[in-house]
Amino acid sequence: MDTIDAMRAYVRVFERRSFVKAAHDMALPKSRISEAVQQLERRLGVRLLDRTTRNVVPTAEGEDYYRRCLHILERIADADSMAGSTVPAGPLRVELHGSWSRRFLLPALPEFLERYPGIQLHVGEGDRLADPVREGIDCVIRIGRPADSELIGRRLGELAEGTFASPTYLARHGEPRTPAELDGHRMIGFISSATKAPMPFVFSTPQGLITVTLAVSVSVTAADTNACLAVHGLGLIQVPRYRVEQELASGQLVEVLRDFPPPPIPVYLLYPEGRQRTPRAKAFMEWAEAEFHRQLTRRATG
Repeated sequence: MDTIDAMRAYVRVFERRSFVKAAHDMALPKSRISEAVQQLERRLGVRLLDRTTRNVVPTAEGEDYYRRCLHILERIADADSMAGSTVPAGPLRVELHGSWSRRFLLPALPEFLERYPGIQLHVGEGDRLADPVREGIDCVIRIGRPADSELIGRRLGELAEGTFASPTYLARHGEPRTPAELDGHRMIGFISSATKAPMPFVFSTPQGLITVTLAVSVSVTAADTNACLAVHGLGLIQVPRYRVEQELASGQLVEVLRDFPPPPIPVYLLYPEGRQRTPRAKAFMEWAEAEFHRQLTRRATG
């Protein structure tokens, strides 16, 4: 490998903490990745990584060299992109919010891959916040305001929320017309990953936002289970509207307290510093933002 490619290999090993994982990401033999790092160490005259049978740990010199490599590689990618000579290609790892991506992005993914046939895309999903640097992920899309982190965030837009219940539930408990009429009602407790407690309902009122916590018969940690139990009449739920589009269309759920909507939830695209200008990551992020806006417009006008 030349020095630039060796730097790319080193950056991937540093981030993945593994020669095997870095080789898989770059579709290269492990021996070639190992030789590239050794080549850098010989040229620099310092040890960049401490290797054991189980771990790859950067040295102090390795930490500093990683940051310098990121800066150099970003400048190269920026120059190539500005010159128009770089066609996005190669492996691209993204982490998406599962239910959101199935509604807003994945149906249009064939168009993206047809536009960029040289990209080999890996899509992961989960409710946890992945660590892109350690896991070799190029970008993450998450619902809700991200916690403080070293990642750079781009706000893609926001999702309307609502309060919903089944006709069966409302027949038994009555339909509340204002938040003040929620006494005696029950909610399905959606457990917050941060507090480990049921998340309260939030309503917009002329006096500002108010929070309400109702009695809980059953609590859940999965969004799909939350909607399913609401359909079966076990309580009120407060979720993004897109999650229950089918249930609303079929009449399994109805919206209540429409005049007191919860505040919308932001959608963020997150990425590590130094990766935002790689051509394949930039292509995906621009496409994802445009497709999300297109879907929001279609729902608003449809």
